[in-house]
Amino acid sequence: MAHAKRIKTLDILRGLAILGTLGTNIWLFAYLGDLNYLLTFTHNEWWSSADAFWRTLMLALVNGKLLGLLAIMFGIGLELKYRQAQRLGRPWPGMYIWISLILLLEGFLHFTLVMEYDILMSYAVTAILVSFIVKGGEKVMRIAMIVFAVIHVFFIGFVSLGVLAHQVTADTMATPQAVITLYQSGTWWEQVQYRLSDFWLLRLEALYAIPYNTLLFLIGVKLMRKGAFQDDVNGRNLRKKLMKIGLLVGLPLNLLWFVPGGYFDFPVRYLFAPILSLGYMGLIGWLVDKFRSLSLWGFLENAGKMSLSCYVLQNIVCSILFYGWGIGLGGNLNSLTVIAIWIGVCLFQLLFAHLWLRRFPMGPMETARKALTGLLEKGKRTEKSLRA
Repeated sequence: MAHAKRIKTLDILRGLAILGTLGTNIWLFAYLGDLNYLLTFTHNEWWSSADAFWRTLMLALVNGKLLGLLAIMFGIGLELKYRQAQRLGRPWPGMYIWISLILLLEGFLHFTLVMEYDILMSYAVTAILVSFIVKGGEKVMRIAMIVFAVIHVFFIGFVSLGVLAHQVTADTMATPQAVITLYQSGTWWEQVQYRLSDFWLLRLEALYAIPYNTLLFLIGVKLMRKGAFQDDVNGRNLRKKLMKIGLLVGLPLNLLWFVPGGYFDFPVRYLFAPILSLGYMGLIGWLVDKFRSLSLWGFLENAGKMSLSCYVLQNIVCSILFYGWGIGLGGNLNSLTVIAIWIGVCLFQLLFAHLWLRRFPMGPMETARKALTGLLEKGKRTEKSLRA
């Protein structure tokens, strides 16, 4: 049976999402893990200087939005794997569990060796959970979406009330000075030891984000099943609807990030961001439909095809650029320079993906994963034949 054809728009969106996640993480690298520059509890007088304004504006448009888009894309990828399993008559979740466990291992290595804000581990756990939910059918999916939405909204509401009651403050969210000093002057090995010794503390967000990620994964599955990415009238209409609702509703809500004091930090990042994520998804889909010959799409498509490699690569590059054991730019740059470096790293990745895929069929990490998955499949076939 013929393999399903890749959907170009999905690769483009995946590439955009990967580059966009760096739009958030770049501030953590640039300010050596200081969360005060990623929140509005302090350093929040955006009207006081151009430097503060540009940082606030970029975070209002990017922080949580492209990460939400990436989670939705993971859900879409899960649905494609589910369809493939059905098409080939394979059990589900079956090998998808092993693929997710490989992702968990990749995430652990990325967390340990590169950066503590890894998203792969959380996505791997979420993928296993969602694979069983999808197996349960549409009714189970609807119930799961309601349950996880309630859990997530309750949690974010609880944290937001803590901010309003001044129980969650800049001090409680602040990164210890010892950690900032570690990234400013510590060795790479000392940073590795720090991540391992404080593993559970540093993985708290990855754990409490699982209900949120589960909801976004399921939204991705639903969008795929509704035909939102098909090249037909229904698909184009759905993409336009996503663009209009996502931008008209999501953009004003996310601009609440400009309100200082941290009052809207958590609602914007964890409640309002996905609305704008869907708007971005619809906007890019509309632009791809309207300007099909634009060369940018080909570069983004290549980045999307090797998204895992690009995600890890961009964080390695930024570690070298900003941390003390590398070039040591961290803590010494203004906002426009940080944004310029982000753009530069994105362009580097687009070029790297373009050149790599001209020579190889897939990215380096994707190749390693395929080889490992192949070995697992071969081992399971051998085990099955021995049992027979």
